[in-house]
Amino acid sequence: MRKTKFMAILLCVCMILSGCGSMNNTTKGGLLGGGGGAALGAVVGGLIGKGKGAAIGAGIGAAVGAGAGVLIGKKMDKAAAEAAAIEGAQVEQITDNNGLQAVKVTFDSGILFGTGASALSSEAKASLSKFANNVLKQNPEMDVDIYGYTDNQGWKNSTAEQSKQKNLNLSQERAQSVSTYLMSCGVAGGQIQKVEGLGEADPIADNSTAAGRQENRRVEVYMYASAEMIQQAEAGTLQ
Repeated sequence: MRKTKFMAILLCVCMILSGCGSMNNTTKGGLLGGGGGAALGAVVGGLIGKGKGAAIGAGIGAAVGAGAGVLIGKKMDKAAAEAAAIEGAQVEQITDNNGLQAVKVTFDSGILFGTGASALSSEAKASLSKFANNVLKQNPEMDVDIYGYTDNQGWKNSTAEQSKQKNLNLSQERAQSVSTYLMSCGVAGGQIQKVEGLGEADPIADNSTAAGRQENRRVEVYMYASAEMIQQAEAGTLQ
């Protein structure tokens, strides 16, 4: 029974994804929000968000109506466009664990930090200040998660295990630096739900090449609908 249910969900996912190429978040938000709720959202999120999509979202545990999904999708479209205008920001549209549209913004650590350091560069502060003021503060009803990553390169005079731990610590410090600076720019602390360093985990490129390692050294910021935002959308009052 469980296998049959999973296959049915997977079929729904394939049908939705196959038709999403030309859709914006507003349209997809209505399809996903009205169709499958948390279970479908987790599967879709895992596919679109490279495994992270299923981990983000308010986790309301109930299906969200199609109308609410459309309103949330419209807000996410606008936030994605605002984020795309920030220098050094790579924007991707993903799906959260409620089946609702969300926005993933990736900052290359080479833009943010010096080698092996967690102090933000002046260029990074300029970009993050715009991100805070033009995106996050304009969308206070959106929750935020921040994840830091490194490549898998070892540290001088360290064992493989020690290097792995140092990379984990560095990724946490970098994620925290981004969070702290965003709050210094006026982003409310309550808007940032999670700040986590994941070290060498979840590489998005080949660590055996310099270009791949550069891609893996990154900070990801996820914007998704808070429980309050979902309630507003369901009530039709979300602006």
